[in-house]
Amino acid sequence: MPEFVRTTLETRELRDRYDQRPWYQRNDYLGWICRAKRQETKFKRLNQMLDELRAGNVYMKMTWHPKSASRNPE
Repeated sequence: MPEFVRTTLETRELRDRYDQRPWYQRNDYLGWICRAKRQETKFKRLNQMLDELRAGNVYMKMTWHPKSASRNPE
């Protein structure tokens, strides 16, 4: 994870929410942010990720329903 992403997650107290996301989402977010060529785009994407982590039910501007820890798979 790039240092600027790690620092921002920790400063905004969103690291736990990031860590609770499935591996594919964490991987997608980091790749998407880091592939941006311009710094403005990197920070725009970073801010979108932060907003989605805060909301808790959004992933890449799509509705996302996290699996509840209390649910028992059948």
